[in-house]
Amino acid sequence: MGDEEAVRSEEFVNGGTDVLSSSRHSASSSDHLVVMVHGILGSTADWQYGADQFVKALPDKVIIHCSECNGYTLTLDGVDVMGERLAEEVIGVINRRPGLKKISFIAHSMGGLAARYAIGRLYRTSSGKLVGNPSDGVCAGDNTTGTIYGLEAMNFITVATPHLGSRGNGQVPLFFGVTALEKVAASVSHWIFKRTGKHLFLTDNDEGETPLLQRMVNDHGNIYFMSALGAFKRRVAYANVGYDHIVGWRTSSIRHNSELAVWEDSSSKEYPHIVRVEHSKAVNADKCHEASDVSCYSDVLEEELVTGLSRVSWEKVDVSFQSSIQRFVAHNAIQVQYAFMHSEGADVIQHMIDHFIT
Repeated sequence: MGDEEAVRSEEFVNGGTDVLSSSRHSASSSDHLVVMVHGILGSTADWQYGADQFVKALPDKVIIHCSECNGYTLTLDGVDVMGERLAEEVIGVINRRPGLKKISFIAHSMGGLAARYAIGRLYRTSSGKLVGNPSDGVCAGDNTTGTIYGLEAMNFITVATPHLGSRGNGQVPLFFGVTALEKVAASVSHWIFKRTGKHLFLTDNDEGETPLLQRMVNDHGNIYFMSALGAFKRRVAYANVGYDHIVGWRTSSIRHNSELAVWEDSSSKEYPHIVRVEHSKAVNADKCHEASDVSCYSDVLEEELVTGLSRVSWEKVDVSFQSSIQRFVAHNAIQVQYAFMHSEGADVIQHMIDHFIT
């Protein structure tokens, strides 16, 4: 995987690949686990370039684990099933490496939703105990006291993730904003993407429950979705402002339509595709349960998702491949899924590395 003099990898029977520095000393001193999660129908190879770059840049800091428990068609089993598998895989990695002290997640596309579910399962109190059942609808803000399975939570990074789902105008640009197409897609998504399709289009109602993505903006049942998010020192959402035909700008950047400000081409030589970085502060936790004014929004459920996720702060990084010959594969270029096809996104990976808290 990558330059053999710089990195080496270890594959495990239980799935996944650990990417390490070629230096034994560096590998043994690394105490920060970085879990990389692929998107729908993906595989551990999707993060090959990103994993190599992280290990080369931070050889004595991080151990990269490229998740494989939800490879290919397993991503169609539903966000919850994927999240449960990912949580178990992460537990296995942590148990295998007792010297770990910190943990971060970097997830692409649908993998970001699975990662949000998994950290809710992995959340522990500061004493290291499994927490009890929270009251449904509990809100959480930044700096939640707790760990991710005993490890200090550092960076939670999503890349072109449909946080607000794929329902609604413009959430899937491939439908060109045509309402009829969007409605048809919502009604037949489960035929193609099975349970995952229902979760993405918010049409699931398992045992009379509200849609899963709606539940995931609170601590719900025995899963601490928002407390876990709040435990991370930083949360980052990388989003394509255009040419991503799979995941729209609004859903990947957790914004209302009115918040999609006009952007200009990047003037940065270092990060030519980063067009804007916004630091969004958390909503006052004391106001979490106040009713939101949704009178100016056509989709009340989407407003609930935006409001819920805004209870924690986010760094929102807008990315544009408008001037690139690879713009029509922006959804994969932002991740550099395959280096020979998506090389234009290399500066996005470098931006992640340069701003990564170790």
